[in-house]
Amino acid sequence: MLKIYNTLTRSKDTFKPIVPGKVRMYVCGMTVYDLCHLGHARVLVVFDVVARYLEISGFDVTYVRNITDVDDKIIQRAHEKNKSIGSLTSGFIKAMHKDAKDLGVLPPDFEPRATESMDKIIAMIETLVEKGYAYVADNGDVYYDVSKFQAYGKLSGKNPQDLRAGARVEVNEAKQDPLDFVLWKAVKPDEPWWESPWGAGRPGWHIECSAMSTAQLGAHFDIHGGGMDLQFPHHENEIAQSEACTDETFVNVWMHNGFVRINEEKMSKSLGNFFTVREVLESKRFFPEEVRYFILSSHYRSPLNYSDEQLENAVDALTRFYTALKGLPPAQVQDHDEALARFNAAMDDDFNTTEALAVMFELVREINKARDKDLNRAAGLAAMLRSQGKVLGLLQDDPEVYLKRRRVGAEFTGQIEALKGVQSKKIEPISEEDIEKLIKQRAAARLAKNWAEADRIRDRLKSMGIILEDDAIGTTWRR
Repeated sequence: MLKIYNTLTRSKDTFKPIVPGKVRMYVCGMTVYDLCHLGHARVLVVFDVVARYLEISGFDVTYVRNITDVDDKIIQRAHEKNKSIGSLTSGFIKAMHKDAKDLGVLPPDFEPRATESMDKIIAMIETLVEKGYAYVADNGDVYYDVSKFQAYGKLSGKNPQDLRAGARVEVNEAKQDPLDFVLWKAVKPDEPWWESPWGAGRPGWHIECSAMSTAQLGAHFDIHGGGMDLQFPHHENEIAQSEACTDETFVNVWMHNGFVRINEEKMSKSLGNFFTVREVLESKRFFPEEVRYFILSSHYRSPLNYSDEQLENAVDALTRFYTALKGLPPAQVQDHDEALARFNAAMDDDFNTTEALAVMFELVREINKARDKDLNRAAGLAAMLRSQGKVLGLLQDDPEVYLKRRRVGAEFTGQIEALKGVQSKKIEPISEEDIEKLIKQRAAARLAKNWAEADRIRDRLKSMGIILEDDAIGTTWRR
């Protein structure tokens, strides 16, 4: 039974779709004025896994992820670069699609763009004005009247009176209340514009998502996701304008992923402490699958602390997985029903990828044990491991290809560090003869089923810079 933490109820609730067997999900996508950073990558990967698991669980999923392609930041960046809005956004949309594909993120079913949804946006604003939830200000802007929506604050838990106490109206704004937010902005020089009942202008950010989500999924749908920073005011405003417009519950389940942090600060463009996906991948130190693993190694609601050490842990983990898969024949039957049940139980517990990966590591140990006495069982376990990996978007590469690329990548990194005069840690020297002796001792320990001793020897060799790779023939090593 799938349970999801719902930001709206502040509890982990049993998931019940509105229409049995079907799930409609909307996720706030990128505002395309720059390249994706790792915070964006987390949103892409997390909700890709959510969609994958829902589908594998038997649901018919409709997944919508929007693109914001008209916005204050986009207009400012286009002016800075002396580019047209369309030229700027099309380049960053193409880059986003490449980053998503590199990270193994499957395309959503629909990817609406704000500039292509203007008729729906205008129609929703018209309804809000007609129903008295919005008003046209003296400067031609159209504002949402927060005081008319009694449930304002129910998602974020914020009290409107407390918010008013610390809010103020900017000089260039004509709204009646500090909490009111703009639905339509009157045209300004050198800005894109569309015709509307209130004159030429462009939409505010919040109304775009309400219009695009309800156009694709209906007035009431199952799941709305996005980063934790969108909870207020963006998602709070979406609820207010959508429910006022349709007189229906907007969304049943609200999901928010945690921040990516550097030095305990949120990674963001505004703070200038961000790494783009492109920067991380083009360094050649880490592969896309390793970045994906790093993202999934923490529960999606927890903070994710970025560091080279964390990414190196991802390298070690995937090397261990692929080494376990190496050299095993394909199997028609997946072995180990208990592992499957435990994996599904982890994912049913609010998509707990951390626990799911722990189950997969136990499978690796089972595979390594089975190699020496039952190759068919090892192959069946490997098939189970690959199947579980597919749910997370991992382990679909050829083991030989991954391990070969990883060796080349390690050599490249070593050369770069040597050129920089960097020595991250002093490695105890060891001769080939001593390496072979330790490998024999480990083989004897494995034969005696002394797994603790076998792991101790592996870890000792690893501390000296020696990586072991087990396959059907035996154990090989590399520095």
